[in-house]
Amino acid sequence: MNDELQNLKNLGKTSSQWLHAVGIHNANDLRRHGAVEAYRAVRARGFRASKVLLYSIEGALLDIHWSELPTTRKESLNQQLETPADDDKF
Repeated sequence: MNDELQNLKNLGKTSSQWLHAVGIHNANDLRRHGAVEAYRAVRARGFRASKVLLYSIEGALLDIHWSELPTTRKESLNQQLETPADDDKF
């Protein structure tokens, strides 16, 4: 099976499976939801994902390795994560 998500930088089999489980099946779905909402959905589903998943998703969207995300971008993602979610997205 060719999994489009696994072809994105940073996303492996487990990350891809978690994203599929929350209804994200391709790069367009991932772009539409964004890193923070996708991460929230994975966590809400009960998967024990660390913040590295958040950074990995953002890196995948930007086509860079997650460790290359600037500290300021990671801080921005963390701040967005602390903001209450709009439950209508999923």
